[in-house]
Amino acid sequence: MRRFSPVLAASLVVLVAAAASSLLPAARAHNITKILAQHPEFSTFNHYLSATHLASEINRRLTITLLVVDNSGMADLLAKHLSLPTLRNVLALHVLTDYYGAKKLHQLTGGKTTSSSVFQSSGHAIGTAGYINITEHSRGKVTFVARDSGGASPATFVKSVKEIPYNISILQISTILSSPEAEAPVAAPGPVNLTALMANKGCKAFADLLLATPDVLKSFQSNLDSGLTVFCPDDDAVSAFSPKYRNLTAAGKSSLILYHAVPVYYSPQLLKTNNGPFSTLASDAHDKTYKYTVKSDGDAITIKTHIVTAAITSTLIDQDPDAVYSIDKVLEPRELFKVPEKVIADAPAPAPAAPPKKKKAAAAKHKAKATAAAPGAPAPTTPAGPEEAPSDDETAADNAALRTIAAAWTMLAASAATAVVLA
Repeated sequence: MRRFSPVLAASLVVLVAAAASSLLPAARAHNITKILAQHPEFSTFNHYLSATHLASEINRRLTITLLVVDNSGMADLLAKHLSLPTLRNVLALHVLTDYYGAKKLHQLTGGKTTSSSVFQSSGHAIGTAGYINITEHSRGKVTFVARDSGGASPATFVKSVKEIPYNISILQISTILSSPEAEAPVAAPGPVNLTALMANKGCKAFADLLLATPDVLKSFQSNLDSGLTVFCPDDDAVSAFSPKYRNLTAAGKSSLILYHAVPVYYSPQLLKTNNGPFSTLASDAHDKTYKYTVKSDGDAITIKTHIVTAAITSTLIDQDPDAVYSIDKVLEPRELFKVPEKVIADAPAPAPAAPPKKKKAAAAKHKAKATAAAPGAPAPTTPAGPEEAPSDDETAADNAALRTIAAAWTMLAASAATAVVLA
């Protein structure tokens, strides 16, 4: 009978580990700011991705290729003194909506291809502007040029910075891509007048509450440039809530209004993909309390506190970095209002406490001794397993683990059998 050699056994262990790891799901989340922070030569490019709010656009996409230039390349761009909205368009030209790793660049069908960019899909590009031509030349040289480059020299592929197939690829190119359409002057959006916006779109009562609390209004306005999302109760909701509002202290009224704003910009799409607890402007003043949960179901988006669940009924403005949504109820934090008895009654009851294991073990031991002492008693048997049967969840987890291992071994069975014969 043939036996496995030590080398063969070790090889099989490595193969099983590799096969099992291949069954694990690939992580898709990425944070472009953190990735580029590890490369100081791209610090200027990284800064302007955040300043133009392109970083959040990149992070929410599942497939992306980012063409970056080093700090000297950014200096040439900044010397043009473009406005921030125009600078966003230029950088958006460098965000391709497909995945191109270094290997793929050298395997282009026919040696060339065309990719769309985030600028092309932004609505600001006209005609073929925003498309990037990628060409592989002799000796492995690869170039990138905008279709509307106006005769400008193409940028050259320098190196791969980071690749997470087929999620995100970061490639360094020699110079900024030139595009007259992307560099065209863009008028900066005017400052958002929150109270006027709300008053004109069905939230006048809430706007009046803001105007009546100047310090709170100032807090809202101070976040307009960095990012703000407001959930504005419509006039009917505020009217129905008025009796409760009048009973609040001045501090309570301020906290309630602050509770309706989040110091981060969330577009409708971002709200749908960022379900979970949200910190509010009130959280900053109350040691991280005053939170609620945002959930989505298809196109419907709801905000749930421990007291009420409000639905978004319309979008008053969605203009990065600010968004204001109308909701059908005033959001009531549990820090200010009593949780309804029905909510408490509906909460799951705590599971009954299990009997102390020490007492149970002692009782079993005492019973075993008594049985052994009895005349003609059979010898005690060794327990077949733990005192308590595993839970359904534990059993399911164990079964899943066994199936994973079995799958790995199945893939290796043929190789193992052949190796045994040859050993």
